[in-house]
Amino acid sequence: MSEEKERPSEQAGTEAKQETEAHTADSPPEAPKDPEVVEKNESSAAHETKPSAAPVDPEREAKLKAAAEARAARAAAKAAAEGGQPSAPDATAAPVDPEREAKLKAAAEARAARAAAKAAAEGGTPGGTSASAGETPAEPKAPSPKQPELDELLVHLRTQVGDSAVEEASINELNGHMPMLTVRPEQWLAAAQTLRSTDGGTFDYLRNVSGVDYETHLEVVYHLVSLVTKREATIKVKTNREQPSVPSVTPIWATANWNEREIYDLLGVAFPGHPDLRRIMMPDDWVGHPLRKDYVSLDSEV
Repeated sequence: MSEEKERPSEQAGTEAKQETEAHTADSPPEAPKDPEVVEKNESSAAHETKPSAAPVDPEREAKLKAAAEARAARAAAKAAAEGGQPSAPDATAAPVDPEREAKLKAAAEARAARAAAKAAAEGGTPGGTSASAGETPAEPKAPSPKQPELDELLVHLRTQVGDSAVEEASINELNGHMPMLTVRPEQWLAAAQTLRSTDGGTFDYLRNVSGVDYETHLEVVYHLVSLVTKREATIKVKTNREQPSVPSVTPIWATANWNEREIYDLLGVAFPGHPDLRRIMMPDDWVGHPLRKDYVSLDSEV
């Protein structure tokens, strides 16, 4: 009974297959495709599906290039330090920092440029020899516009106070061509009285007094101004570190009062002749002078 049911199903499948083959045989053959149309269609499809290229970032490219160059420089430096054998690292060789080497090179070039510029300004070469015959010699440096003022002060102090009163005399070009004189401490009081007088230039105003620790010695600097002639001058007085002492000029310029107290407080310079020499910033029982370079604080919180 089951064999009779399966036979009609097999017969139906065979008939469907025959109908499909007959339909395929009756269909007309497919026309050949035009090669140009096929290529155009493929190109168009590729253009539609291909993603657009990402924009190039110049900064990123520069960073990548710089990183690659740095890696190459480190590798070359390491190879040079190891004697040309990158594969055999030497534990004793110090690592080479390309950035540090570049900074050292730039610093050396800057020093050489400054030396050359200084030599050119002095009319010679860095080695101290004169320029070659084919080169035009540099023009001599023009004198400072305030050189006459310095010369006048120098002559006046040496005449009125003594030939040994002034140790040094120069022009500070960086400070508006300021005349600067270094006076001996034992002759400073007489020099101050001379500068304050009419014959000495009438430096009737003491703008400021400051102290400096040069480790080898201490120095007190006086900035003088003439309210009459508008002239200015700077006077320096050197003293030793063991027992620093400079005569007080408070009786001559009242401005020096608190300035000298501050220098005494912070640097330990004594000013004989001061009317009230005591600390002005630190407590009276404070130990040491905080602005001296050898000062050691006893309080870790200060």
